[in-house]
Amino acid sequence: MILGNILTDGHSNNSLFAEVDPVHRHNPTEVPRLLRQALLAQGIEINTPDLNAGRQVLFDIHLEARPLTRSTSPVYLMALENPNINRLNESREHCAQFNLVFAWDARLHDMPNVVPIMYPYAFNHHDFPGFAERDIFASLINANKAFKHPMPTDLYVERLKVIRWYEKNAPDQFALYGLGWDKPTPAFTGWGRLKRGVGKLFDEWQGKPAFPSYRGEVVQKSEVLLRSRFSYCYENNRDLSNYITEKIFDSLVCGCVPVYWGADNILEHIPADCLIDRRSFKSTADVHARLAEMDSNEFESRQAAIRTFLQGEAVRRFDARTFAATVADRVKKDLMKARIGL
Repeated sequence: MILGNILTDGHSNNSLFAEVDPVHRHNPTEVPRLLRQALLAQGIEINTPDLNAGRQVLFDIHLEARPLTRSTSPVYLMALENPNINRLNESREHCAQFNLVFAWDARLHDMPNVVPIMYPYAFNHHDFPGFAERDIFASLINANKAFKHPMPTDLYVERLKVIRWYEKNAPDQFALYGLGWDKPTPAFTGWGRLKRGVGKLFDEWQGKPAFPSYRGEVVQKSEVLLRSRFSYCYENNRDLSNYITEKIFDSLVCGCVPVYWGADNILEHIPADCLIDRRSFKSTADVHARLAEMDSNEFESRQAAIRTFLQGEAVRRFDARTFAATVADRVKKDLMKARIGL
């Protein structure tokens, strides 16, 4: 058995392979578990470094980029995080140090050591409740986060616009779920923190919640999405080619029509009749008007399109099993090429 380390922030004792992630709340662990299984099938075992102490470790896999120390052993990178959150994931200089880099970012795909992948998703399919069976008109499920610095492609701020529009104009047709919405949005400057603190005190004095549309946390997003006709699925950033994450797939597998904003090439990967493209509208008000006019016939036609997509070949590029098999196969071939473990 060939032995390797997998390195990722905060994890030890193979906690990232646990059924329930003990480090990050509500963080699915299907992808790393599938990866470990696929590597084991190739005769390769990966563990967190603490469990490999004292054993002959022949390579390292980094789950997300981090400062890299010199190594004579092969080193691999899975660069999945948004590069506006982890800048090293988009650094060509950094990525060039690895034997192989598995990345969705099209800007890296001309590099000889980069293996193109899509952001992996562990598909669990559901029966689709119909139009009349869904008691939530529109929902949004996200954590209450913000970027530390302003940027023109920021979609955290666009999520806030959606929330505030519905709270003001159609409060009975919107439900907000996720972590942290029981308090104001994070602030990172002195003035921002002061403003946030004053606003929080004022809301408490009035007995008013920070976000009146907030309905609480959810353990399984499907609990909400199977009840929702529409879901606002905004990535953290817009216009990052191929950055298509779990947000839209969580909605699609539940037969909930997503309002999507994010990757600029989304329609190259997911058919237009499976989603509402936010780029086609000037405002949330315009989006809502379009959703409100959708009748049961159109809704169920879109559900049929979603089923066809989910059952087709094109969706396989996003499947976590495809990702795991690709990583396992390419790592095994690279180790064999270097005659490591033979």
